[in-house]
Amino acid sequence: MKIMKFGGSSVANGARIKSVAEIIINEEKTGKTGIVLSAMKGVTDMMIESAWNAEKGKPEYVKIIETVRQKHFEAIDTLFPQDKKEEIKNTITEMLHEIEEILHGVKLLKECSKRSMDFIMSFGEKLSCKLMAAYLTALSYKATYIDASENFIITDNQHGSATVHFQQSYENIQKKLKKADGIPVITGFIASTEIGLTTTLGRNGSDYTASIIGAALNAECVEIWTDVDGVLSADPRIVANAFVIPELSYQEAMELSYFGAEVIHPYTMIPVVDKKIDIVIKNTLNPSAKGTLIADKVKRHTTVITGIACIDDVGLINVEGGGMIGIPGMASHILGEIAKAKLNIIMISQASSEHSICLVFKVQEAEKARKILNQTLQFDIKNKKIQNIELKGDLVVMAVIGENMRGTPGISGNLFSALGKEKINVFAIAQGSSERNISFIVGKKDKEKTLNTLHKVFLEK
Repeated sequence: MKIMKFGGSSVANGARIKSVAEIIINEEKTGKTGIVLSAMKGVTDMMIESAWNAEKGKPEYVKIIETVRQKHFEAIDTLFPQDKKEEIKNTITEMLHEIEEILHGVKLLKECSKRSMDFIMSFGEKLSCKLMAAYLTALSYKATYIDASENFIITDNQHGSATVHFQQSYENIQKKLKKADGIPVITGFIASTEIGLTTTLGRNGSDYTASIIGAALNAECVEIWTDVDGVLSADPRIVANAFVIPELSYQEAMELSYFGAEVIHPYTMIPVVDKKIDIVIKNTLNPSAKGTLIADKVKRHTTVITGIACIDDVGLINVEGGGMIGIPGMASHILGEIAKAKLNIIMISQASSEHSICLVFKVQEAEKARKILNQTLQFDIKNKKIQNIELKGDLVVMAVIGENMRGTPGISGNLFSALGKEKINVFAIAQGSSERNISFIVGKKDKEKTLNTLHKVFLEK
């Protein structure tokens, strides 16, 4: 079986849905397929906006839901013959009426909990899947709508970004899809707790849904259909010569996704790695393009590095002090306080002198982290063990990534020599023992120059 996931841009309107249906039908002729869909482009954002408006008591939430309704009705008018339109429009209207009632409750309570938000956000996927299943049926292809929040994918109760219970989910998926009549059209991004409360897998989690289903069924491959030809060597909006990478190892793909390659969700590789299932990134707008293959074993790249990625808008906290040198547990104490506050550290760098330790956060968490460290390290600051806790902003994490970096001497030298020639200042550096990744911090103003310099040095022949 092949699992095909289509993102929001792929089902953005009636014309796009029609193109996706053609891809599905062509694939169905060659073998069994399972379909996972995101919400229509922009709909999940509108659902979130409606919830915030309802919580604030603003009547605008009603207008937002009406906009969602019109967006789906326009697609229906494009896709269906006159005698089929009313039935599917009634289905969409009933679903949106349920949401309006939930939002009215949010307005009365003036509170939108994470649990309520998960339920509200889930409707984007439900609407797009209902629409696609009805359209395939209208084209005389059997299709079954499957709601992944109804005893399908099971998670814990951490609403907003739930953790999957894999074994239980796999058993549910196998049972339900065995009974599915025709093409299963499955909601991405959403799941449920054991007692049936709707949860979500994190924004853009439909890739993850497809991967979970693929692993449960030991699928031939998981195809992620989006609006680009594959995973690119760098951001094409900044690097004019960026190109599609034909093949990536799981590890390379994980690194690139973590460092901002938006084509694939970071969690997507988790379920498929153990079962060595291939992932293929394809373009709905250009289905004939080969795309990018992500697999356990791939051909050796012709370049030393495979790609360059970055995380924008980060802040660097430098904890510095002579009293830190040789003191056991100082680093664990600092990291422990950050963990208690549930803040995510993107990167850590520490010199062997132990005189300072650098911690990198997304900018919205960096100031909070600085305040926490100033409070919890007061004793060490008063006793002069720590002289300074400094926060630098307007920074970017850059990462060069590739399997061929392992055991290849001179890469760091070439990298920092190239940056030095362009007078690009590097604030901190980190490299893991896997040698697949060299990460470093530069100023936001140097982002474009850094990407183009490294792409030219390492990836352009």
